[in-house]
Formats: sequence, C-alpha cells, structure tokens
Amino acid sequence: MIRKEISNLALVRWIKIPFLLLWRAWFYIILFVTIILMVPGLLILTAKESYYPVFWKLVRGWSYIIIYGMGFRLKKQFDQELNPNQSYLFCPNHASLIDAFVLIALSKNPIVFVGKKELVKIPIFGFFYKRVVIMVDRGSPKSRKRVYKMAKERLRGGTSVGIFPEGLVPDNEVILAPFKNGAFGLAIEFQIPIVPQTYYDCKRLFSWNFFKGGMGTLRIRQHEFIETKGMSFKNIKDLKKKTFDVIYNELKDDKLYMGDTNRKK
Repeated sequence: MIRKEISNLALVRWIKIPFLLLWRAWFYIILFVTIILMVPGLLILTAKESYYPVFWKLVRGWSYIIIYGMGFRLKKQFDQELNPNQSYLFCPNHASLIDAFVLIALSKNPIVFVGKKELVKIPIFGFFYKRVVIMVDRGSPKSRKRVYKMAKERLRGGTSVGIFPEGLVPDNEVILAPFKNGAFGLAIEFQIPIVPQTYYDCKRLFSWNFFKGGMGTLRIRQHEFIETKGMSFKNIKDLKKKTFDVIYNELKDDKLYMGDTNRKK
C-alpha cells in the first residue's frame, strides 16, 4: 500500500511538470509583452532623473500585473508604515525571481535598486534596467566603490534604496545567507532607517527550480524599522546582525518555509 502511494505521488509530480513549464513560460511572456507595451513611456520616463517618481508609479502598476498575472496574491503585514517624505534602506531576504516585483509593489516610496550587472544582457529589459538600476559587479572592488557613490547620490535626492543584503539567492538548504556590509554603511552614513522585510513563500512558490512551485499566496512581513540615528561606522557589525536576526528568526519559525526542503535550524 505504501509503495503504491509513493508511486502515485511520483506519477502526479511527473504529470505536473508540463503544466509547471508552461506556467514558467507564461512568466517570460507576460514580462516581455508588458515591457514592449510600456516602451514609449519608459523611454520618456527614464530620460531624466527628475521623472523617476512618475516612472516608479508606472513600475509599481507593472509589478502588480506580473504578480497577479502569475496567479499570486499578496498577504501583507506592516508592523510600521512608511513616511512618504522619508528615505529608507529596504532589506528583504532574497528568495526567487519574483522578489524585486514584490518589493516594488509594497512601496509607494520610489526605490532605486542595487542589482547585478548580468541582467543587462536580457533583451529589451536590459536596456531599461541599466538606465534605472545601480549595477554591481560583485567580483570587482572598483565596481563596489562605484555602487556606494551612486547610491549616496540617489539618497541625497530623497530616493530610497533597495538592497538584497545576502547578495545572491542562497542554496535551497540555507535559511538565510550572511549579509554584506554595504547596505548598512549607507544607512549609517545617511542616518536613515533600515526596513527589514521577510518573504516567506517566494522561494517555495517561485524558486529558480523550474520544476517546483505554483500559484498561491505570498506572505510578506514588513518589520518595525531599525533606526540608525547616532550610529557610526563602528556599529556596522551590530546593525547587520540585528537586521539579520529579525529576518532569520521569522524564517526559521515558519513551518511552510522550513518544510519546503530539508533545511536545518
């Protein structure tokens, strides 16, 4: 009986694979079709930095189309609300392809992202990506210094910054990868609050594994902000640990997140 049940489960998984691949293909279809439709507006709104707030509204609407068009729903918990006139440094855990769209959808405050330069190679998307994202080559110390300088300029202009502090999407068995220092140095220099965000379901429902996932609810928690006023660069290590612990403790106590793989606490 047990063998028969296992066999049936394996059969169901194999039957699901073609549908999962079609669903994944739909992500790229909806992504590129919507970008093509937005090209005239994007060309205008990425021409000047002063247009960025309007550009952000367009991109937020686009993110909702992507999220809901893929059959996802957002379940949001905000422990603290954003001040529309305040700059922040957003720090979510990095879990999947859908993360950036989730972060954009959550924030009315314009955010500029620090992102990997490899995405520039994607046709059409890459053209606009390099015009609005601060790109980083993680293997180049010179590139990291440039990122820091450009982020400082954006913060001076009142824009918030979004950084996935893990740097890369961690292996599936890793609960949360170690954080890099850069985000926390920026937050301290400009004395702006850090906004920790926990994404519980993005990896489970839309990981980089094309044979896993499915439509469902993406639970997000925006935690209370971590203030940096009065801090100096000698506090980076403690600030980084405090932010890490907030997100890590949420993930390790979530049964759905921990049950997705053989992760160990």
